[in-house]
Amino acid sequence: MDDLVLARVVHVVAVVLWIGGVAFVTTVLLPGMKKTGAPAERVSMFERMEGGFAWQARLTTLLTGASGFYMLYVLDAWERYGDPAYWWLHAMSAIWLIFTLMLFVLEPLVLHKWFERRAREQPESTLALIQRLHWVLLTASLITVAGAVVGVHGG
Repeated sequence: MDDLVLARVVHVVAVVLWIGGVAFVTTVLLPGMKKTGAPAERVSMFERMEGGFAWQARLTTLLTGASGFYMLYVLDAWERYGDPAYWWLHAMSAIWLIFTLMLFVLEPLVLHKWFERRAREQPESTLALIQRLHWVLLTASLITVAGAVVGVHGG
């Protein structure tokens, strides 16, 4: 197996784990929490559960980015950023950048404190907002994955 094939394997597996985790949080964890305890308990549960997923999300976004940029380098495919037919490449890069900023910059420096403060004052609406944001990110991610599959396979 050559290094380009290995990079593709790492890329796809990392994306599956990363976006699959986002899908689980969005479609199972957050809706399921509505059936448990008081709103304050739900917030605490969400923090514990998503905190356990955070390490996986950080690792898989790093692997996705490293393998993706490696493939661009090996294929010398940088010019694709200038071609609208490769809109999915722009979308992949944008989704990766959004999640990377969220996981490594905004969440630890800003969002964690904001979430704690807002959740104490308005736990129910805070969780509803978090779920809406997760749906936006998941939808954009799935559109990007679908576009990338079609784009890579000649669609």
